[in-house]
Amino acid sequence: MVCTYYCISFSPICPYTWGRSLVNLTIDVPSINLFVMSEDDCLLKKLEISVSEAEKRTGKNAVNMQETYTSYLVETRSLEPPAEGQNSPLDALWRRYSEFELLRNYLSVSYPFVVVPPLPEKRAEFVWHKLSADNMDPDFVERRRIGLENFLVRVASHPMLCHDKIFHSFLTQESGWKEAVNEAGLQMKTDSRLKALNATFRVKNPDKRFTELKHYSDEVQSVISHLLRVRARVADRLYGVYKVHGNYGRVFSEWSAIEKEMGDGLQSAGHHMDVYAASIDDILEEEEHYADQLKEYLFYAEALRAVCRKHELMQYDLEMSALDLASKKQQSEELATGTIRTFSLKGMTSKLFGQETPEQREAKLKLLEEQIVEGEEQLKLRNVESREFVKNSWLEIERFKEQKNRDLKEALISYAVMQISMCKKGIQVWTNAKECFSKM
Repeated sequence: MVCTYYCISFSPICPYTWGRSLVNLTIDVPSINLFVMSEDDCLLKKLEISVSEAEKRTGKNAVNMQETYTSYLVETRSLEPPAEGQNSPLDALWRRYSEFELLRNYLSVSYPFVVVPPLPEKRAEFVWHKLSADNMDPDFVERRRIGLENFLVRVASHPMLCHDKIFHSFLTQESGWKEAVNEAGLQMKTDSRLKALNATFRVKNPDKRFTELKHYSDEVQSVISHLLRVRARVADRLYGVYKVHGNYGRVFSEWSAIEKEMGDGLQSAGHHMDVYAASIDDILEEEEHYADQLKEYLFYAEALRAVCRKHELMQYDLEMSALDLASKKQQSEELATGTIRTFSLKGMTSKLFGQETPEQREAKLKLLEEQIVEGEEQLKLRNVESREFVKNSWLEIERFKEQKNRDLKEALISYAVMQISMCKKGIQVWTNAKECFSKM
């Protein structure tokens, strides 16, 4: 098994920001107040957070087998003015990728209405074939370090997640925070998520807004996946074009050896071609950072679907409570009037073995009335929970949309600027070659 540890530190500035809508989402959002917590009160205003370095380590796993993994250093420093003559204390601890996964799973099940920021990919996907997909490759580890830092910054800037005690423990306590996760009942909450897998097919009255949101997330995932595949194909072709310039360089150099008067010009032109051919490796490595920004929103699509599944589970429980209450009321009415409206096992039993005594009927009626009262309270509670979930989740969706529009716009503009700059360098190379040829 190969794992990676990341070093994390706090920074008030996100490692990368991304832009306007890749796919527009237009959904009617109810007019409600935002979370009690405001973004001005977020942790990122008080702490500087960063994942500063990654370190390859060797150890033994749970089954006592040797493993190589990467550990990441998480650093936090208070932004509040220190006491006179003192520096702000720096907290630093090492975390593995699996610990980041545990933290995110905890946040996902503890805050079901929140679009929890995704983690960077565990293994490289959508990479052009010349780059390594090995999760221990230094370039990949570095990109994942940036992604893990971005995850922590996103959580620390969220108006609700940033106040979570276990998140604080993850940043500041070397040990003990995992036990706090178990004490918080993560396993029970995780088990409840499994019910959501079936709830989708059993909900009779799904909320159209969440259905549209699910379709939107599917479209976003499809569009970004296709965009990443196209980029990988373009990178492959671009790599070939640049490397062919290396052939120009070789041919010009060989030609210069047999031409006395043109030799210097041919040699200089060949040198420009060689430099141009070698530059593609750094260019495509830089492109991977833009691809990672797109991948974050590829993974955000699954976070959106998770919110939809949780609502479906809540809607399913609400419908089951309503059906159970209606059944209890019908039984009570039938018992009180002695009229059986529908076929039932109890009705058949009464015909076969005779009617119940008045005392038995009275006892059953009293029990049903108590169950009806409990059912009405439970239904009322589930209605309140459902309304609160919808209110908070749609605020989250609006917050996500604003963030997505800003981030993707900036990322795509930066990518376009990089491509323009790359093309200008190509023009400059051929301009230099032209001058070399002119001097021959």
